[in-house]
Amino acid sequence: MFKHLLISIKLLPRKGKKFYCLIQSTTGVLPRNADYYLLALHHKSLMRKDENGLPVNNERLEYLGDAVLGAVIAHELYLRFPHKDEGALTKIRARIVNRNNLNRQAMRLGLGKLIKTQPLADLAQTHIPGDALEALIGAIYLDRGYFKAREFILNKILDDQISLNDIFENDSNYKSILIEWGQKNRCDIHFNAEEYNNNNEVTFLAQACVNNVVMGQGKGTSKKEAQQNAAEEALNNVAERHETMLN
Repeated sequence: MFKHLLISIKLLPRKGKKFYCLIQSTTGVLPRNADYYLLALHHKSLMRKDENGLPVNNERLEYLGDAVLGAVIAHELYLRFPHKDEGALTKIRARIVNRNNLNRQAMRLGLGKLIKTQPLADLAQTHIPGDALEALIGAIYLDRGYFKAREFILNKILDDQISLNDIFENDSNYKSILIEWGQKNRCDIHFNAEEYNNNNEVTFLAQACVNNVVMGQGKGTSKKEAQQNAAEEALNNVAERHETMLN
């Protein structure tokens, strides 16, 4: 099987060989059906349709990859942390599969150079890379099966994280921390958020205000994400100004 696959790749045109090599170097997986991987990197903004008028994009693969990713991470955490309860396991899984982290992982893997989309000023500031990463997981699952997809997730996503024990110990709910700091220091804390739609991509911009002064700003694909990013920046600023230990 492997020998026949190598022969098939050698017979491909130069462009096809290059794509196979890119996928292998990026994922560690040798594709059997390159069409899955091409589709995984095809964003809906290109507005492509097949001969039947159906959209050609990575959204269905993203849906599948999201499910596979969640299952693999849940199983691995269950095995690695036998003494952690359901709440702790749910929390750490959410930290690993959240959109910001998947975006970072996708850009680190070099997907930003492979994704086919309408030109954007900064792809890293959208959720497109993270979506493509999930779609890529879906492609591996369809092409090579569950265990190859699991191998990719563990090697390229989970085991490149900082210590999982460290993640358990550190809470990144910056909004809650900022509100608690405000209560402790008798400061009024409130958040503003606005929604923007650009090329069918929804973006939220948020401000974290302390005593009606903007101390942090954040961007995200959801209101919650934008507020968390704004709160994180505000915490850094109030820590510098007040030299307060924020726990």
